[in-house]
Amino acid sequence: MLADSLGCQLATATALINRGICAQDHATAFLNPSLAHARSPFLMRGVDLAVERIVLALRRREKVLVFGDYDTDGITATALLFEFLTNLEADVDYYIPNRLTEGYGLSRDYVEKRAIPDGIGLIITVDCGISNFEAVSSARRSGIDVIITDHHEPSARMPEALAILNPKQPDCRSGFSWLAGVGVAFNLVLALRKRLRDEGFWSARGGLEPNLKSACDLVALGTVADMVPLVEENRIYVKAGLQVLASDARPGVKALLDVCRVLNRPLETRDIAFRLAPRLNSAGRLRHGSTAFRLLTTSNTETAHAIARELDQENSRRQEIEHEILSEIVQYLQSTPELLEQRALVLGQEGWHQGVIGIVASRLVDRYCRPVVVIAVADGIGKGSARSPDGFDLYKALKGCAHHLEKFGGHKGAAGLTLRAENISTFRRDFETIVCQETRPEDFVPELVIDGEVSASDFSPELVDELEAFSPFGTGNPEPLFMISDLDLLSARTVGAHHLQMKLRPSNLPKADQARSIDAIFFNMGSKRRHPRHLDRIACHIRWNRWKGQKRIQLVIRELESG
Repeated sequence: MLADSLGCQLATATALINRGICAQDHATAFLNPSLAHARSPFLMRGVDLAVERIVLALRRREKVLVFGDYDTDGITATALLFEFLTNLEADVDYYIPNRLTEGYGLSRDYVEKRAIPDGIGLIITVDCGISNFEAVSSARRSGIDVIITDHHEPSARMPEALAILNPKQPDCRSGFSWLAGVGVAFNLVLALRKRLRDEGFWSARGGLEPNLKSACDLVALGTVADMVPLVEENRIYVKAGLQVLASDARPGVKALLDVCRVLNRPLETRDIAFRLAPRLNSAGRLRHGSTAFRLLTTSNTETAHAIARELDQENSRRQEIEHEILSEIVQYLQSTPELLEQRALVLGQEGWHQGVIGIVASRLVDRYCRPVVVIAVADGIGKGSARSPDGFDLYKALKGCAHHLEKFGGHKGAAGLTLRAENISTFRRDFETIVCQETRPEDFVPELVIDGEVSASDFSPELVDELEAFSPFGTGNPEPLFMISDLDLLSARTVGAHHLQMKLRPSNLPKADQARSIDAIFFNMGSKRRHPRHLDRIACHIRWNRWKGQKRIQLVIRELESG
C-alpha cells in the first residue's frame, strides 16, 4: 500500500494515485522535485546544431539578435537568453515587437529593414518563429542564420531555419512537449553551458560558471503565465524558480511584489498567475513588451520601482478596458440567448482593443465553458484570440478553418488568428461545425474532480505539509480537492467584500468536543448566496493559513451543498 511504503497519510496516498503516481520511487520524485532529476537538454532535436552555431558566433564576434514575443513567456525567454549571452560577452541585442503595430513573430519587414542594415549574423527566436516562413527565408537569402526556439504547434511545412528547437516538431523524441517557450530557451542555455564547460571556457577566462538555478525565476514566471501543464520538467523548473523568487529575487521582481503587496510569505503559483504575470503582460497588451523586459533585467532598485509602478497603472487600465468589453459581450449574449445554444462562441466587433481580447476570451471560457474566439476588427481586418476548455484541441479546429484565415498559430488551449472582416460569418459557421463534430454537449459541463472524502479527524499538520508538497499547482497538476460531509456552520462573516469567512464544526462531534471548530473560507461567494446553518457536504482544499508568523489549518471551499 502506497501510504505504508511512503509513511504518509491515507488522503495523501489517494491523491497521488489519482494522479497516476502509484510507485514509491515515482511518488518520492514527485513530492521532492529537483533540478538533478531534469532530463538532458541534448535530447531535443536541433540542440547540437544550435549550440554549435552560437559557439561559432561567439568566436567570430558576430552580432546576435534575440527576437522574442510580447507576452510574459516570450519576455522572460528573451531576458533569460539575453542575460546568458551577455554573460558570455557576446555581441548581443534583443527585440520584442509591438503587438498593436507589428503583430506576432518575426516578420520579413523586420528582417529587411532592421536586421540586415544592422549587420546581424544570427537571429535566435524565442517563443515564436515556427510559423514565420517568409521572414526566415528572407533572412537566409541575406546570409543571416536563424535558430528557432518555440513551443507552438508546427504545421506540416517547417521554416528554412538553420536549427529548430521545438519539442512538438516531428521526430523530436525529447518528451519535452509540455515546455513553455521559456522552457525551450532554458534548455538551449543548459546545453550551451555544457558545451562551453567541456571546452574549458570559464577556466580559460578565470571566471565562474553561471549557476543556472538563478535563472529559474524567469522560467517559473513564463511557464506559469503561459498556463502550460506543470508536470515533469515544468514542475521541476517552477519549484526551483519559486525558491529563487522567495530568497533572492531580482530588483524588478522585488519591486513588482511590492506593488502587488505580496510580502513576508512563501510565494505560490497563484501569485505569479494572478498578480505578477498580469502586470508583466500589461506592457505588451497596451504599450510595449520591452517595458517588462527592462523591469526584469535592471539592477537598479529605483528604476525597478518606477517601472513596477508604471506596469501596475497599465494593469489597472487593462482591467478597465477588459471589463468594458466583457460587459458588452455578456449583455449582448443575454439579449440573444439563442447564441448560447451553440457549442462555440465567435464574437467580432470594431473598436475592441486588440491587446485585451485574449483575456476576455479566457473570461468567457470560464463563464460559458466552451471554445471562444474574440475578434477585434479594424480597417476591414480582424485579429482574434481563441481560448478553449481542457479537452478540446483548438489548434486542430483552426486548421480545419484555415481557408477562411489569413494566418493563425498557437496550441491546443490558446491561439491567435487574422482574417478579413467579411470572412468572420463563414468562419463562425465552419468553426461551430467542427466543434460539434469533435465534442458532445456534456464535454463542456463544468465539473469538480474530487480526490476523496475525509473527515475532520483526518486533519493534522502532517497531512497539510504532505498536501503542500504537491505544489507547484496549476494546469496539469491541480491542488488536491476533498469532500467533507455533515458540518455545522457556527459563524460566518464577509471579508474583502466578496469572500465568506466561516467557522465550521462536524455535526457528529460528542458534546465534550463541541467547542472545537475548523477555519474555512469561500472566495468570491459574497452576499449572493444564503449562509445555511448546516452543510451537507463541501468540496475544499486543505491548506495552511499563514499570518504574522503563525499558521493554522484552513479549508478553502470550492463548492458546498446544504439541505
